[in-house]
Amino acid sequence: MSRHQDSKGKGKSSGRGANNSRSKSFARGNAPIKKGTVSAKPEDIVKKAPAKKSNTDEIRLNKYVANSGVCSRREADTHIATGLVTVNGKVITEMGYKVKPDDEVRYDGARVNPEKKAYVLLNKPKGFATTTSEGKGRTVMDLVANATTSRIKPIGRLGRNSKGLLLFTNDEAIVEKFTNSKNGVARLFHIELDKNLKLEDLKKIQEGIKIEGKLIAVEEISYIDGASKNEIGLKIKNTGNTIIRSIFDFLKYEIVSLDCVAIGHLTKKDIPRGHWKHLSEQELNTLKML
Repeated sequence: MSRHQDSKGKGKSSGRGANNSRSKSFARGNAPIKKGTVSAKPEDIVKKAPAKKSNTDEIRLNKYVANSGVCSRREADTHIATGLVTVNGKVITEMGYKVKPDDEVRYDGARVNPEKKAYVLLNKPKGFATTTSEGKGRTVMDLVANATTSRIKPIGRLGRNSKGLLLFTNDEAIVEKFTNSKNGVARLFHIELDKNLKLEDLKKIQEGIKIEGKLIAVEEISYIDGASKNEIGLKIKNTGNTIIRSIFDFLKYEIVSLDCVAIGHLTKKDIPRGHWKHLSEQELNTLKML
């Protein structure tokens, strides 16, 4: 019988001794642990520094400018380097500078915005304040909350108890068109007074009234056909309705109702009270040409 075979002639010796015990293996990974040591995971030994949280609202300045449609991102880098871009009134030439959504970014003096341009026309009901501030009760922003994800704002004001058309946009060029003191965009109001408007007072308004040394001019004023003399139509380019109240306060009339029925060529047609619509491409193009 071979020394490498058992009495049955099968296989090699198992390596067990007479006491049939297996010899200890010290292969890699099975080395005995020395006394006093403990098993530890690498992350338990070296604590990882917490990852810095990035502000997802911030955007690189060159991308901000490029997304506004002014130029490409590469061209934006050149404009930034040459000092044509400002953030909150300060010239920024630093590459990689990041801006927040509320920062005011201007390129060559004109404000830029990377958001999609939006133009929303609201038929405002009574009881809503024209403001973007919170804590003012019900505001016009509540009425257009679902109109767009762009950060639109109303152009001009309508008092809480006034009603009618109000235009919202994030397009600074359109805002400038409305607020330009020389040109502006005319708005037509249907006004109801507490008493009949005297013809002589109508003519005074038509010719322009000086209030506290300032001349207030209107585009047009007339009685409304088929209505009593306390209802008038007034067209003015000023964006606020406080100036209208000033006119009639000066002449000793009280405004009972004030309704903006047209802004330039835009009317309330197909916009029920409290509802809004997006301007069509044709409406927008006409507005830009005014």
